[in-house]
Amino acid sequence: MLSNFVDRDRSIEQLEGERWPDPPQESTTLVRSVHQLRQRAIKDLSVEDLRRLISQDVGLHWLLPVALDFLRETAPQEAATGWYDDDLLSAVLTRRESVWRDNPRLARHLDETVRMLTDLSSHIKREADSYRATLADLL
Repeated sequence: MLSNFVDRDRSIEQLEGERWPDPPQESTTLVRSVHQLRQRAIKDLSVEDLRRLISQDVGLHWLLPVALDFLRETAPQEAATGWYDDDLLSAVLTRRESVWRDNPRLARHLDETVRMLTDLSSHIKREADSYRATLADLL
């Protein structure tokens, strides 16, 4: 598993060793949510929580391996039923190119997982094609 090094009993805040100040009172729900999720143990994060944090580029060092393990574990079942949770996959596929270039093993793992899936939505297919085109020399 890619995420064996992640201590899931700890939060992103604990793993990074950095406590963010409380968000300003007028902050959006998204900002307040991200601040709160950083304080939650990784094992207590839902798939939606992972998606939200990854989409905001928070804790990627720890959360991408966790998300990729989840996507890989569920890919065979999802491929068999012809349905896949596009939200987390989309969040992962759309990270900056530099994230993947800095982590080629993770990039190849994601590519292999996507290739296991069938019946991708046109939206996810476009994102996967763009991901592959951008990282073709790495994959």
